[in-house]
Formats: sequence, C-alpha cells, structure tokens
Amino acid sequence: MAWYTSLVLPVIRWIDAECAHGLALWALKNNLVPRASDAQDVLPILETEVFGRTFANPVGLAAGFDKNAEVPNQMLAHGFGFVEIGSVTPEPQAGNRKPRLFRLYSDRAVINRMGFNNDGAAVVATRLRKRARRGIVGANLGKNKYAADAADDYAKGVAALGPYADYLVINVSSPNTPGLRALQGREPLQKLLSAVLVARDRFAAGVPVLLKVAPDLTDEDKQDIAAVVMALKLDGMIVSNTTIDRPVGLNSYDQDEAGGLSGPPLMEPSTRVLADFYRLTKGTIPLIGVGGVASGKDAYEKILNGASLVQLYSALVYHGPGLVQEIREDLARRLRKDGFASVADAVGAAFPDIGASSPAIDEAVQARGAVVVPAAPAPAAKAKAAPVKAAAPRKKAVRKPAKKEG
Repeated sequence: MAWYTSLVLPVIRWIDAECAHGLALWALKNNLVPRASDAQDVLPILETEVFGRTFANPVGLAAGFDKNAEVPNQMLAHGFGFVEIGSVTPEPQAGNRKPRLFRLYSDRAVINRMGFNNDGAAVVATRLRKRARRGIVGANLGKNKYAADAADDYAKGVAALGPYADYLVINVSSPNTPGLRALQGREPLQKLLSAVLVARDRFAAGVPVLLKVAPDLTDEDKQDIAAVVMALKLDGMIVSNTTIDRPVGLNSYDQDEAGGLSGPPLMEPSTRVLADFYRLTKGTIPLIGVGGVASGKDAYEKILNGASLVQLYSALVYHGPGLVQEIREDLARRLRKDGFASVADAVGAAFPDIGASSPAIDEAVQARGAVVVPAAPAPAAKAKAAPVKAAAPRKKAVRKPAKKEG
C-alpha cells in the first residue's frame, strides 16, 4: 500500500479530476488497486446495529464516488462498513457541463457541480440485482433536472432500486440541481416524504428510508425538518451534503468555482448541524455524519456529536482507499481509551442529558465540558450547543453561509 500512496496517487493528481475518478473506477473494477491483507478483519468494538441492519464497522463510503453501482463490492473489500451508491435519477442524464470537479490541493478539499450525472435507475438496478449480495449497500436517490413532479421521480427511484438496496436515501440537498434544496421546506418535504414512504411500503417493504440534508440551513429550517422526520417516523438522516458557503481561510486556486464544497473545511459546520439535529430529534432518529471526515479523530467527533455511522469520500482523493483501514483502527483505539464497549455506547456522548448509555472517561468528558446546553432558552435568543472536538474540544468561529439556494 505504501508504494500506491507514494507513487501512484501523486501521478493521478496531475490528471484532470473527473478523468482521474474514472480511472480509479476502472482500476477497482479490474482489481488493480492494492488493499491491506487485514482490510476486512472484524474489530468487535466497531460492530454496530443501526435501523435494523448490522454493520461490520461504522465507516462508510458516501454517495458520489460510485454513482452507478459499478464497484460497491470492491469498496466493501477495502474495509468500508457500508457503501452508498448514487445519486441515481429515474432517467439517465449527463449532468452539468465540464469541467465540474475541482481539487483544492492546499485545503485538501473538493468542489463539484456534477449535476446528478448517472446511468439512470433501470441500468443501476440491473447492476445491483446482479451483484453478489454481501455487505451493506445503500442507494441514494435524486430527481431528474427537469422533472415536473419531484415526488413522482423519487417514488420511481424507490420502485426501481428499493428491492436491491439495504437502505434508501432521499437526496434533496445537492446544490447542483436547480430548485432541489427548496424541497427541504416543511410543506414540500412532508408531501415528498409521504409519497416516498407509500412507494417504499408498496415496492420495498421494510427497507429503511433516510433523508439527506444540507449544512446551509437556518435554525427554522432545522426545526421544520426535524419535526417532519419525527412525525413521519423516518428511519434516519444523513447530515450533511456539500456546502455552498466558502469558509474563511481557503487557500486554493479553484476555491471560487461554483458548486458544493467538501473536505476538511466542511468538518466543523457539518458537525455543528449534526449536533443540532441530534438534539432536535432527542437522539431518537439514527444519524449518519458526513462532511470532512479524514481521520479516526474526525469519525470519533461525529459519533460523540450524535452520529451512529459516518461516511467519507473527498479524503480518498488525497489519501487513497487505504485510509479507511487507518480510520477504523484509530477509531477503535479511541473508543477503548475512553472506556466505551461499542460504537453505540459513544453515540451522542457529548449530550449525556439526551441519553448516551455509557459514561465517557477521557475525550468525551472533555467534550461534555465544551458543550453549552441551555435549560430553557429564551424565545428571542436561543443558545446553541457547539459541536465537540474529539481531541481538543473548543469553540471555533465559523462564518455563517452568505447565501442559500432558493
């Protein structure tokens, strides 16, 4: 693996980002990407059960890497606890004009404006049906760009992919499809998710349905979304998608390109939103934390702030698939160090009043001290709990989004 990281990755980075991504998929399909001999070894402390599914470990591959379900089993073999394919739309579409994928080298980040480019639900469903069924594979669903009825598009996705997926994700938070984020409003969201659940019960009974949200939300947005999710008894949420904000401190050539920003600059804002949703749902809705995860420390921080599972993607651009093994081992070490018997025991440990089931010993104790949870916030000025930092918890100033997609 060392030769792959030191020799192959630096060469790939000289290639256009989207071409390099295609090359990576080709290499994976042809088993040309080396993996550690112990990549699939089970670490009992990392095994966890979420929405009725048993995960070998909580570290998953986020949607966007394997849009068309070409290499889910290969990525599982590299040690991921689960893989999410997509986003997939009912009809195939080319997506936005190229170039549409940019590496921000100095920030170890990525900007994309792909626009739900994919092969369409029928083709992807065939691939999922034919794959050797092992490991957990979720399907992320989107709508076609010019679809007149969003609810109908998502229902079609459920019907096509639901029978072959271990869970389904309703993606209404990509910043690269015009009008999509407007579906996060209370009324349109309730209408959409109600139609999705009817389709799920008809075509894929028992398959968990999750909602993926943006990090660029107002407090009112978050309250409305949480209310809808709890009222409909949704199976889970993914927090969060990429951001349209450009935090202070970016230092890369392409930082002003339009699209969604991912990678380390998203870690703190996405974790803040994760913590907000954990508190708003009182820990009753399983959350998947995504955004900026590049280490075991990052994964642990998400878990302390309420994530039952975590996902990553952008970090693979700079570290390769061997990173997942490093994250798993470091996460297991941190759990043991703080006296947790399992991942589930650590979920939400920063909010003991909500219900972490096991007392934290070291890092999570520090985390608790960094959280300010008001007993009775005044209506005019609501105090907010800051997301905790696993290693050195403290508040950081984060610039609020300057704009929000309509």
